[in-house]
This record gives sequence, C-alpha cells and structure tokens, in this order.
Amino acid sequence: MRSLERAAPPAVSAEPGALLGFLEDTLTIAEAELRKIRHEPSELVTRAAQPVLWLLVFGSVLARTRAIDTGPLGYLDFLAPGVLAQSALFIAIFYGLAVIWERDLGIIQKLLVSPAPRPALVLGKASAGGVKGLVQGLIIYVLAILIGIHVRLDPPAVLGVALTVFLGSALFATFSLIVACVVRSRERFMGIGQLMTMPLFFASSAVYPVSAMPPWLQGLARINPLTYMVDAIRSLMIEGAVSVDGLGLDLAVLLV
Repeated sequence: MRSLERAAPPAVSAEPGALLGFLEDTLTIAEAELRKIRHEPSELVTRAAQPVLWLLVFGSVLARTRAIDTGPLGYLDFLAPGVLAQSALFIAIFYGLAVIWERDLGIIQKLLVSPAPRPALVLGKASAGGVKGLVQGLIIYVLAILIGIHVRLDPPAVLGVALTVFLGSALFATFSLIVACVVRSRERFMGIGQLMTMPLFFASSAVYPVSAMPPWLQGLARINPLTYMVDAIRSLMIEGAVSVDGLGLDLAVLLV
C-alpha cells in the first residue's frame, strides 16, 4: 500500500462519465456510513432524548411564564424549529469523532489510497450526516404534532424543511470533519465539540429572537450559520411564521 504522503487524489473531471463515477463514489461512502445505523439504531433514539426534554420540559415551562416575547407565535411554536436545528447540530458536530476512531483503526488510510476522489470521501460522509439529521427531524416533527404545535404539513413546506435540515447537518458534519483532521485524540475532540455546541446554540435564534439579544450577541448571531438554519426551518415549518432574513439568504448561507 502506498504511503499517505505519496498518495495523489484523483482529479474530478467535468466529463459526464467522470461525474457519474464521482456521484457513485459519494453514494458508496454515504451508504457505508448509514449502514452503521442498522447495526446501532439506538444511537438515534438516545440522541433524540435531549430535544424531547427541551420541548416537553423547558419549552412548556417558558410557554407558561411568557417570559420571552416571540410576537404572534406561541413559545412552543417558536421553539420547535430551534429544537429541530439543535438536534441536527448535536448529531453532526460530533461526527468527526467516528473519523478519529476510523483513523486509529487504519480505515481512513485505506480510503485515502482508494481510487475515489478526496471530495467524494468528504461529500459522502457529509451526506450521511445530513440523512441522520433528517431522521432526527422526523422524530421532532411527530412530537410537535402530538403536543399541538401548529406545524405546516403541505408537501412544499415539508420538503423545504427536509432540504434545510439536510444542508445544515451536512454543513456541521463537514465542520466536524475539519476539526477531526486537526485533533489527534478522541478525548480532545470531545472537549472541543462541547466547547463549540453551546456557543453555536445559544448565539442563535433557536431559543429566543435575535432582537432580544444584547448588541454584541446579535453580532455573533449574524455570523452563526445555525441562526440562518433555524430561521429557514421556522418559516417553513410553523404556520404564520415568516423568515427574518429571507429564505433565499438562509439557504445561500448554508450552501456556501
């Protein structure tokens, strides 16, 4: 096997055959990642416990106190999209932990010297992270309907939410992969992951409107991609909600 230093990644050609091969490699990597869910489905269930508590406990209490002004929306209606985004974030941000484990076992080295282009490896893993986010989104959707949140169920809105969740999950999964490339130990990655999740979550519009924040926190919220993810999900998911920043800008931020 060639050394990693000498392994040159294949270039991605613009020819139709090469693009189809690139797509096939990407789907193969994604399928291999998603296969892990069949072997350990309990991971998604345990990951869903925290957002469920946010809605049923935290959200219910604050909805009764009416401490946060959310305009025409009830607080649970306002919070549900933020909890959905939080669920996707928490799964994706620790995605790189599995990469460190695979690197220690030598799996990553084998992938790097395979004929698959490097971008296909990254895109495949990011796509798998997006699909995991969709599974979490389905759980939150069902819970939101059961507790009486005014959820839009028309196909365009549901597909829009699915696209936003997929893009946001893939974005944070890719960011997690970048951190995993730098960090050499699982323990250090866990510390960095926990350090990132809280600022990303609380410096966004997931729990309270950006307008309710102090000016310095509003500045952080404006450069936080989770803010735009929550804004897009809220405008598509909840009846009567409108996008603060514009749906086009929200999706553009996630794509870029």
